[in-house]
Amino acid sequence: MSSSNAPFSVVVAGGGTAGHIEPALAVAEALRDTHGASVSALGTARGLETSLVPERGFELHLIEPVPMPRKPNMDLVKLPFRVFKALQQTRRILKETGAQAVAGFGGYVSAPAYMAARSLGIPFFVHEANARAGMANKLGAKLGGTGLNAVAESGMPGEVVGIPIRAELGGGHDETAVERARAQWNLEADRRTILITGGSQGAVSVNATVVASLDELLGDGYQVVHAVGKKNPLPEARPGYTPVPFIEDMQAAYAAADLIVCRSGAMTVAEVTASGIPAIYVPLPHGNGEQALNARAVIDAGAAILVEDAELTPQRFVSEVRRILGDSTTYDEMARAARSSTVGNAAGVIAQLIADAVGQ
Repeated sequence: MSSSNAPFSVVVAGGGTAGHIEPALAVAEALRDTHGASVSALGTARGLETSLVPERGFELHLIEPVPMPRKPNMDLVKLPFRVFKALQQTRRILKETGAQAVAGFGGYVSAPAYMAARSLGIPFFVHEANARAGMANKLGAKLGGTGLNAVAESGMPGEVVGIPIRAELGGGHDETAVERARAQWNLEADRRTILITGGSQGAVSVNATVVASLDELLGDGYQVVHAVGKKNPLPEARPGYTPVPFIEDMQAAYAAADLIVCRSGAMTVAEVTASGIPAIYVPLPHGNGEQALNARAVIDAGAAILVEDAELTPQRFVSEVRRILGDSTTYDEMARAARSSTVGNAAGVIAQLIADAVGQ
């Protein structure tokens, strides 16, 4: 608990995808549970924060999103007006909450949060989870925010602290979580479980490969939990195969999984590694290549393998699953490497930095 009995107020900003929201919420929980802080979140109506933030017990304040146009169009013409409006909305929220510090984690809402904090003289922190820093976070650092990086050489100055993850995802066997998984997804205790997820939006190419591989995977005796993405069609369930739009209870999913197949977003890599699960990472086939970089350290450590999206054929997929789950030596070495690379207490470190900055 903090040295002062009076709670201090912090606003966290990280909206859009789970990769921005989950680190923000992990720090929010550390601030609330360890330091007694009053924490609320900044977001937009477009992102997953509209459900994730209230579910975790925090108040959500909405502002209008400020997307950055990739090419000259009407959105570029409207950009200054959108920035001004979002900035005014954010300033009002920071005043109403009595915010003494702001912590941003990237995404549309972070840039207005950094600008508003700077204009009000409030200390603010900028956390970059990815191997390559995004535009909003680079702006935040240039405005004078305290930079905090998940990995070195992100392109944004700042201390390397790792990625904040929820305390319950930090590894170790939790039989209660395993039982929840079995109840939710009809899992059998004596079968190895493959968890497949393409993130909050799903991964169409991965989904197609999984469905085409089911006969062989199920024939080998494996069972599969498959998060296909909320916007993608749900395949037909089969004995041993449970497709779902989205997994809310990730603690249960990680606890039950023997192998995970997923994209390599920074947050996903941190959670999977902390959970001690061998992984097959399939980076997004577009963008600036940051997803492959996110997984590089754990792949080099032997905890995971990388398969390019274009190379993930049903034959390659089944072959890699059999190579990992079918060979106890290979599997044990990968699991041991994942456990030895367990993510540290980044949420606690960041929460302490924020508490120090406001004199707690």
